[in-house]
Amino acid sequence: MRQRPNAQRPNAQRPNYVAGLGSLIWLLLVGLPLYVLLIATFRTTSNYSTQGPLSFPSQLTLSNYLNAFSNGFGQDFLNTLIVTVSVVGIVLLVVPPLAYAIVRAQGRTITVVFRVFLLGLAVPAQAVIVPMFYVISQAGLYDHLIGVILPTAAFSLPVCTLVLTGAMRDITPDLYEAMAMDGASPWRVFLQLVLPLSKGGLSSIVVFSALQAWNGFLFPLILTQSDSTKVITIGLYNFQSEHGVNVPGLLSAVVLSMLPIFIVYLFARRALVQGLMGVGGK
Repeated sequence: MRQRPNAQRPNAQRPNYVAGLGSLIWLLLVGLPLYVLLIATFRTTSNYSTQGPLSFPSQLTLSNYLNAFSNGFGQDFLNTLIVTVSVVGIVLLVVPPLAYAIVRAQGRTITVVFRVFLLGLAVPAQAVIVPMFYVISQAGLYDHLIGVILPTAAFSLPVCTLVLTGAMRDITPDLYEAMAMDGASPWRVFLQLVLPLSKGGLSSIVVFSALQAWNGFLFPLILTQSDSTKVITIGLYNFQSEHGVNVPGLLSAVVLSMLPIFIVYLFARRALVQGLMGVGGK
């Protein structure tokens, strides 16, 4: 019997008005805050106060971005960059060999160590900030960037280890056996096999640790006090005075602080999703 071609095509091409309406509502929910954020950075403080946050300014200005750097934002940005790069470097130096040892080790000891190590996921930074302050002070690292870098990296290690371990467990045993038959040493297997096949997990821990360091607030607040060691999250206080808050200037600094980490995420988003999917790997 001859079938009628494309019998279901009219129904398949019917517009989905419900999905379109939902997309429009979602666009408004996402777009309106972004509009308020971005347009406020090109307005003067008086214009923002008189016309409100939703109105379009009659005159655009770049003075808010220029004033942000005159208020010390450049030094804060540099300090935050140093902290972020250092934390990511420590994570990349410690986590890949640790995850490789966890995945390839056969003994029970490494399993116990891994479980104890993951207990760090259950310990919030707020619970240990007082002893952390005492240790950093006794070590002579108070009001130094290294005093912020070390605890930030330490609290990033458990999650990064969990993510990268899941990514490395997706590598099939046949590949390890093939490398072993070629006479490859464990370090050669690690460098030539494991690391290239774990790019998704590596990208994930880079983005995660960078976010932790870039957006860190508690450790810089408690462990530093001078302007020379101030980071972006602490420097935003400069836009608040006893008479009020310079909202356009504050939002300009917020936009500038978001750009670097947004660019990192923009280029690593696909590998980030792939790495997070590997957390539950076998």
